[in-house]
Amino acid sequence: MSVPGPSPSRTRTPSRLRAPGVRTAPPSLSRLRVAVAVLFGLDGFVFGSWAARVPDVSAATGAGHTALGVALLCLSLGALACMQLSAAVCRRFGTGRTSALAGIGASACAALPGFATSVPALCATLLVFGATTGAVNVAANSVGVRVEARAGRPQLSGLHAAFSAGGLLGALIGGLASAVVGVAPHLVGVALVGLAAMTWVGPVLVASDAGRPGAEPLVVPGGAAPGRRPTGVLVLLGSVAGATAYGEGALSDWGALHLREQVHAAPALAAAGYAGFSSAMAVGRLAGGRLVVAVGERRLLVGGALLAAAGALAAVTTSSLPVALAGFVLVGLGLANVFPLAIARAGALGGPSGVALATTVGYTGLLGGPPVIGLLAERAGLPTALGTVAVMAVLAAVLVLGIEGSAVRRPVLPAIPGWAQPVLFGRRPVAVQLRPGGETALASRVRSGAGNYIRDLELLEVG
Repeated sequence: MSVPGPSPSRTRTPSRLRAPGVRTAPPSLSRLRVAVAVLFGLDGFVFGSWAARVPDVSAATGAGHTALGVALLCLSLGALACMQLSAAVCRRFGTGRTSALAGIGASACAALPGFATSVPALCATLLVFGATTGAVNVAANSVGVRVEARAGRPQLSGLHAAFSAGGLLGALIGGLASAVVGVAPHLVGVALVGLAAMTWVGPVLVASDAGRPGAEPLVVPGGAAPGRRPTGVLVLLGSVAGATAYGEGALSDWGALHLREQVHAAPALAAAGYAGFSSAMAVGRLAGGRLVVAVGERRLLVGGALLAAAGALAAVTTSSLPVALAGFVLVGLGLANVFPLAIARAGALGGPSGVALATTVGYTGLLGGPPVIGLLAERAGLPTALGTVAVMAVLAAVLVLGIEGSAVRRPVLPAIPGWAQPVLFGRRPVAVQLRPGGETALASRVRSGAGNYIRDLELLEVG
């Protein structure tokens, strides 16, 4: 189904990009949802393809554990440096345009690590590659929050499931390709697939910025001044996400190498470790909404983190390939919903800037984990280094308990129309209500006695 609006060629003209006051019809919600899901899936596909070829890139460049850890640190630094910049670009040019450009950049730069022949060259290529993936993460989550607001119900967990599915596909293809083709041709093919996908996704994302009014701040009871973002809460949400994202980054970049070195798995079976992790995470995220209703947020998040810790310990203390693969699956199931729930809340509270701040903190774990693992592996061995995944998962469970408080598992709200999102912090029930009728029809209902946590709800906007 198409929505009347400007032709794609007119949407992409510079004059249209520079004329935010021109009101045109955005794409339909279903079409935008599919486009954003494809963007998330493409991001996962690119990352999963890279993860499957890390051992081959390490061998081609002669990088040991420490050198590979330094190279992966460059990927992390590039991503983190670009995240805050991406938020400013989103505010200036729109989240749709930014996400389209970031997707094109990440697709094109996916081929760069395949041409590295030395550790310095690998560091340089991963710095650029990391910058583009960091931009995609901020922009995609920001436009995902927009989809969630338009739909009036949870969407971001499902969109992150597309990322996990893309990672699964990339890892499977990468594992098969490792036996028949070199790294460079494989990653060039990944880049071409990504650019082809963006030829359809890009115009839809750009069109989603059409006719959007400026964000309207929400006046929260208590007289909080508009124009400020709840920085403390965003950092806490990012910390919860980061403690669990540490495991995702560690398994994506070191899981295949662990299975090859410690369990003596063939290249294709080694890639199956990340594939199993990604598929379990995708399934968990698809079921995330129902799980929250069935067991409550507190039990889901704490129980999931502890399940991930048990899986990580099983994977690094066994010499059996089936047990190690099962451990990777448990980690994926346990960590599935922590990151998207935290980022969704940050986006609802602070728009693109909120997403950028919480994502920067969260992706410190995702992107900072691999280099830390490399440094620890050089001194204590790879199994011991990967054992820190369990430690960080337990830390995430502790953070959730500290943020949410023992008195509240799920908020008790008055009967109001629309879908009420429970906020993950505070000892009193707090909810953000998304009313049917679009992104600008936002309101907040806060029960009495919310105390100091009300001061953090100074601005609610969706970018």
